[in-house]
Amino acid sequence: MRIGELAQRCGTTVRAIRYYESLGLLESRRGPNGYRVFDDASVARVRNIRTLLDSGLDGASVAEVGHCLDDDLQGTEPCSAAVALYERRLAVVDERVRSLTEVRDQLARRLAELVGTPR
Repeated sequence: MRIGELAQRCGTTVRAIRYYESLGLLESRRGPNGYRVFDDASVARVRNIRTLLDSGLDGASVAEVGHCLDDDLQGTEPCSAAVALYERRLAVVDERVRSLTEVRDQLARRLAELVGTPR
């Protein structure tokens, strides 16, 4: 299928498909007319890429688990590399939440001191 059909079947844009290809997450071949041609397995691969990106991962992180993208990431036997990636990313997010909570609490205390009302 051509790039426009793949984008439509996956609910994404042609630009996104080109981006995934530039990251090495997706491969195409060129037809005689020079257009990109994708196989049917590309649909599942693009959907998996979207799932990972929608989960808050960036393209470089998704590339780390490129070998998992043909698997069913929602299945009963998840790719161990994808699980490890989620665990690492979750730890980073947890630390950011902790840090932001500290900043929020400090700001609330300082504001209460400035206006003289407890928060």
